[in-house]
Amino acid sequence: MDDPFEGGIQSAALAFRGYNVTNMGRSRELLMHPAYGAIVRDELKRSSEICAAAIGRPVDLVSDVETNRETSLTTFPDDTALIVGMELAQLRLLKEFFGTDIQKVQLTMGYSVGELASLVVGGVYELDQLLSVPLSLCDDCASLAHDVTMGVVFTRGIALDFAKLKHLCMVISCEGEGLIGPSAQLAPNAALVLGQGKTITRLNQLKKEFFEGRVVVHKNPHHWPPLHTPLVWEKSVANRAGMKVYHIQGGHVAPHPKILSCVTGGADYTESNSRDILVRWTDHPQMLWDVIYATLASGVKTILHVGPEPNIIPSTFERLSTNVTQQMGSNYLKAISSGVVSGLNRFAWLRNILPAKSALLRAPHIRHVILEDWLLEHTPE
Repeated sequence: MDDPFEGGIQSAALAFRGYNVTNMGRSRELLMHPAYGAIVRDELKRSSEICAAAIGRPVDLVSDVETNRETSLTTFPDDTALIVGMELAQLRLLKEFFGTDIQKVQLTMGYSVGELASLVVGGVYELDQLLSVPLSLCDDCASLAHDVTMGVVFTRGIALDFAKLKHLCMVISCEGEGLIGPSAQLAPNAALVLGQGKTITRLNQLKKEFFEGRVVVHKNPHHWPPLHTPLVWEKSVANRAGMKVYHIQGGHVAPHPKILSCVTGGADYTESNSRDILVRWTDHPQMLWDVIYATLASGVKTILHVGPEPNIIPSTFERLSTNVTQQMGSNYLKAISSGVVSGLNRFAWLRNILPAKSALLRAPHIRHVILEDWLLEHTPE
């Protein structure tokens, strides 16, 4: 029987996507598919009901997908429910039509809201219990986004000191012209920062006082709900999420498959700490780089990217793979076979960490599968 793991599900990982400015992907094709449509519709209806109950207004994700509704800040809760609903729908299709037992994968991970899907798949919480918590706070998070800009911060050469980046953001916040904070560490030389007003511009002005070498700050043109930063403190989102998550059922088992958390950077969920990690999920930066490296070090051979049009995780792996291959050059295959790392000249940050983090050499050999593409390319039996 066809499966996207080529028979190696025990050495595979699931990667769940998070929120972005586009969230539909190929969901409409799956919904309109003669074999898949009923299951997709069922999962979208379930997520619609959970979302409607949490935010107190009607939600029709089936109609949204049928019309390819565009994303906006006003649809933030709807889009959150859509992402998780489609992630679970895709996995259900994989199980019911292709007989795949996803509980056999080695590990799972999820960026931002994708981590919530990991917790549901891992059996820690039921969907209606867990998803209701962030959905009830989505409108407040979106309301904070009206003057929030994303800055993509990266270096040309040496690694970006994430601790100094946090310090710089604190200095700027203390100037009283708006809050700013790191939202994610994407790689040793790249991070996302979210800031109010002109704080991203201020970061660009002060960067030379805090960092050596060339640091580049690019502004993203869109406005973003400032999750995973201290900006959510303005509406007490972290405290309110904590109160809500301590009143829901579940959370008393360790996840299976295990989860690499972007909150902690490691496989740190136990049978007793999921609520504490979830509270930190709201206002702590996403430690994606730590998760990427832990995945490589785990020996995973295939990563199945789940959700509509997965973005950050596959693109991060792709950049890393390209950097490793370019850096190794003609010595790459020799280094793989002998364990000797040589000829590292182009990317200083990569050159400096490769001897200690040799698992990075596995990056070009990981097989990546976009699940929605795979499902549409294969005919169910």
